[in-house]
Order: sequence, then C-alpha cells, then structure tokens
Amino acid sequence: MIFKKRRVEGKLEMTLVNYDKPSRDGALNMNCGAFYLPKDNPQKPQGEDAHFIWPEKKTIGVADGVGGWAKKGVDAGEYARQLMHNAVISIQQQPNGGVEPIKVLEEAFLSTKEKGSSTACILTLNKYGYLHAVNVGDSGFMIFRNKKFLYKSLVQQHNFNCPYQLGNNKNNDRPSSASEVKVAVIPGDIIVLGTDGLLDNMWAEQIEDEIKKGTLEGVNPEQLAWTIAELALYNSMDKYFISPFAKAAALEGKKHRGGKIDDITVVVGHILP
Repeated sequence: MIFKKRRVEGKLEMTLVNYDKPSRDGALNMNCGAFYLPKDNPQKPQGEDAHFIWPEKKTIGVADGVGGWAKKGVDAGEYARQLMHNAVISIQQQPNGGVEPIKVLEEAFLSTKEKGSSTACILTLNKYGYLHAVNVGDSGFMIFRNKKFLYKSLVQQHNFNCPYQLGNNKNNDRPSSASEVKVAVIPGDIIVLGTDGLLDNMWAEQIEDEIKKGTLEGVNPEQLAWTIAELALYNSMDKYFISPFAKAAALEGKKHRGGKIDDITVVVGHILP
C-alpha cells in the first residue's frame, strides 16, 4: 500500500496505491549499510553528497549539494553536510513514538545556515510496518521484493537537470515542496536509497541483477551498497552506455552520450522481522 502526498496549486494531494498489507505492529527492523564515492576533484575531496544512518531509529537520509554553486565560489557540499547533521539532531529530539520525516526535514532546513542548496531524501521504517519517506529533488529510493524491482520514488525537477533544492536563497525550494510517501514493506524487502549519481547511472533492472548476484549467501547491506556504487561509477564513465540521464536528456531534445560523472551515494536497507 502506498500513500502519496504532493502539492498541487498550493494544496496537499494524497493518492493511494495498494501493493501489500504491512507487517504486524512494531515487528520490523532495518539493517543498513552505505558506500560513498565522491567524484575526483582535489578542490572538493569530500564531494558534495552527504548521508546518515541511525540504526536505532530505523532512519536513513541522503543529500546532494547542487554543483552549480561552484560558479559562485560556494561549496554546496557544506550545505548538504550541515543539512544531514541537523537532520540527525532533529531525529535525536523526536519523541520515542517514532520519527516524522517531514518534521525532521523542516527542522534541519531551518537550522542550516550554510550557503548553497541541496536535494534531500529522508526515510524511516515506522512502527506500523510502513516505509515513510520525504523527498525534495532528484535523490530518491527504490524497493525490491523477492529480488525484483517493486517501486521507485518520484523525481522532482523544475526543468531538465534542475531539481527541486533546499536552500536559503529566495529562489530555492522549501520543505513544503517535498513529496511524501508511505509504502508498506515486508521482511526480506531491500531498500536502495541514493543521490542522482546513482539514479542517473543505473537502471532498476541493473540494481535488480546486482541484488540477485550479491545476496546468494545472504544480505550484507554495506557490501551490496559498495557493489552497486562501483557499477554506477563504471556506468558514469562509459561513453557508450545508454544511461537514465542520457535517455532523459533525449526526451528533452538534448544530446548526451553515456553516463553522468557525479558523486555517488548508495544506502541499502534490508527489512528484517
């Protein structure tokens, strides 16, 4: 079951899609691992991506600093890292009853004062057996069930290669622009959360193949995140690969061959009983 919220002409709209019933109350856990590959840039060795994992709160998040700020001498990675740091602080202050991703995003946004802007995706496994996610921009996540692709979160873009982005500039987006979704999950589901460095360079079918090959002897989230990130890196440098980014460019009447070189963040969550 999926609940989606999005703003249409200033009003919050919700749609409902059924997949499966959630697991019994409070029964699920999420084992997570991550891998990060910043692109080769000596001036920004940390890259512009950021992420966090909070195992006890069953909550993960990613952010991607918008590279266009470099033209103004601003490292948007600083904004992304502070945003994720502030998200962790907000989660720490959430009541024991659970984490509300939109509230976390709002509080993190208000506390982030660095220059720049960033996409953001935060998701938590709540006590009712739902994966509850909030997303601004072109970071996002996929769900795989029985090693097969099930669901992908929606991308938010103002126009091609210009994602929704949080920031302190008057032209930047606000958390109120976020899309919000609840997806019922079951034991065995695999969540793959990533920045656009992943999503622009890998098709769902490729990630599905890596999950099939990488889980023959059980699921190791960190190892799986590393494997997926390495293939995304390979694809990003392949000038002949028909990447998701290249296909999206073609649909907009623009020319782009191969993958898209970028920072790559992959966080894998394995749903457990």
